[in-house]
Amino acid sequence: MIVAAQGIPSLPDLTQANQIMQFGGEILRLFLILVGLVGVLGVAIALLSFSLSYLRRDAPEPGIFINEWVVRYSALLRGLQHTALVLTILIAGFFLCTTLANRYHFWEQARVTKVAASVAGDRLEQIAPQVRYTIQEPYSYNTQVGNRLVRVQEQRTVNRFLALTGSQIQVNIMQVSDPQKDDRHIYLADFTAEYQLVNRLKDTDQFFLEVPPPNGYSLLQNFKVEQNGTRLQPNNPGEYTFPFSLKPNTETRFRVTYQAQGGPRWVYNANGQLLSNFRLSVLANFPNADFASGVVPTEAKVEGQGTRFTWIFDDNVSVLNPFGVFTATGTIRNTGILPRLLLLAPAIFLWWLLLLYFSIPMQLKDVALTGGIFFATILALTYLSRIINPQLAWTMISLVLLVLTWGLGRNLLTSLAAIICTITGAILPILGLLVTYSGLTLSLAGLLSAVWLAVRNWYGFYQLNSRS
Repeated sequence: MIVAAQGIPSLPDLTQANQIMQFGGEILRLFLILVGLVGVLGVAIALLSFSLSYLRRDAPEPGIFINEWVVRYSALLRGLQHTALVLTILIAGFFLCTTLANRYHFWEQARVTKVAASVAGDRLEQIAPQVRYTIQEPYSYNTQVGNRLVRVQEQRTVNRFLALTGSQIQVNIMQVSDPQKDDRHIYLADFTAEYQLVNRLKDTDQFFLEVPPPNGYSLLQNFKVEQNGTRLQPNNPGEYTFPFSLKPNTETRFRVTYQAQGGPRWVYNANGQLLSNFRLSVLANFPNADFASGVVPTEAKVEGQGTRFTWIFDDNVSVLNPFGVFTATGTIRNTGILPRLLLLAPAIFLWWLLLLYFSIPMQLKDVALTGGIFFATILALTYLSRIINPQLAWTMISLVLLVLTWGLGRNLLTSLAAIICTITGAILPILGLLVTYSGLTLSLAGLLSAVWLAVRNWYGFYQLNSRS
């Protein structure tokens, strides 16, 4: 059963109407709280200003103390502007990234579902024929007659089976599109088999050949069973049991042919029988064919546009699992990488912003532009990775990011510092989440960031503040 594609559970997704309403309600509530806080702060500042003007006339020393406190409070308010802006960018970026992560996860699941659906469906399973005969076997049982227990001796009919001495099977398979579903494939199988049988029984010459049709077919035609060139007829129409006679110590051959249409997998089921002098050759006339059920073929070679798989068992072999061929789909690798990166993107942005704060002077407009550029690159990476390799997409985006980051500097030194912060704080961490060795790349990015901050602040490298 193919599971319908769905997003990541419990993750905010602003493309959903109900979540937009919930998010709007939260924004309104926070806005009202912010308005209340601003009003309280305004009243507090007005009272402090009135007190300051009164104390300056009557008590100079308390006035000086309150004046210093107001100055510090004003500096705190200026710092809060940066904090409020950063929090606003982080919150908006978080909801943007969670929405993108949900959409990308949905897209990955839809792609996996589409690939699985192209080869999904019932399989064509041919069960090995059986040769059945009946014997009369004595048996006894006890029954009560009146007040006595009487033992009764009778004869009953018991089925026995004669093993095939040889099987030579040839199957040609064509893969075509399902007329009901364009994105799904089906098989057209042309089956030809010859079976050898030797009657080693001395007192039995009446047998039944049971040749079941393939399981899972949607169309079966030209089903025919022959014995030494003579076509056999079943006991009853619609049944697949064919009576025949075979004298003791004689050999006979059966030929079974049919054409069937069914799901994109063909297998042969030995049904618990011992296979002797067995040869199965399956020609899959289409690309991406592979052997099924883990039973490795004796030989597999390219033939025309397809592959011929051959299983050869000369001596007695018991094969429990059905074996055959199926259409192998391309392996879908590296799923879940972009959703994980998107969920961690706000944290990466915060780390990059802290590096910039500790390295170069940052104004409010610089913070706002930095946030916009970062999340714009994340948005571009999300959609470019659907059509090209994510590592290549991020390499191209990184060049654009470096060019734009150069403008953060007021001179050459600050621009170089911004470039270093961008490489260690944004480009390498995101690249680390895209490549195989994520831990090594992230460790390198963290070490380079720590080294840069130490050299910049402890050793006085780049006197940026005096030159900016």
